[in-house]
Amino acid sequence: MTLDRSVLLFAGVMVLASVLLTAFVSPHFLWFTVFIGANLIQSSFTGFCPAAMVFRAMGIKKGCAFE
Repeated sequence: MTLDRSVLLFAGVMVLASVLLTAFVSPHFLWFTVFIGANLIQSSFTGFCPAAMVFRAMGIKKGCAFE
């Protein structure tokens, strides 16, 4: 699995987890969903993605998006 796919998978899992937490635990978890969305938007403009840095440090091979 490449770095690109790992980041997309991680973002999708986090969004789904935050939606489930919002629905079943507390509506305040909606802020977690907002944070994830804001991070995705800023990374599309700046190219800076903390998750990509962590995955790269774990040894996942680069894809074409995070060079």
